[in-house]
Amino acid sequence: MRKQDKVILWPAYFDSTKSRGEGRKVPKNLAVPSPKVSELKEAVEKLGLEHELVLDVCYPKTSWLKTGMLLVAKKESKNLLLKKVAKQLQKIRTAAVK
Repeated sequence: MRKQDKVILWPAYFDSTKSRGEGRKVPKNLAVPSPKVSELKEAVEKLGLEHELVLDVCYPKTSWLKTGMLLVAKKESKNLLLKKVAKQLQKIRTAAVK
């Protein structure tokens, strides 16, 4: 049964190397190349959201890769949450480069 109070975030949602058909859900200008689930976790923590890390799972479109996922407490629409996390991921990436 689906959990209505949580949103699933897969790294593929934020991957600029993937097309929309391959699973990217954010606009290309908000996406980052090959994000890791640990970076997603850091972004969600910085936003102060309740979350749960699930490591040993595969994104359905790439069932041969165990990328992990993040379950985040649903406080707003999934689309808005995706954009907030994507912006935070970009900040993390730019801070790592400096």
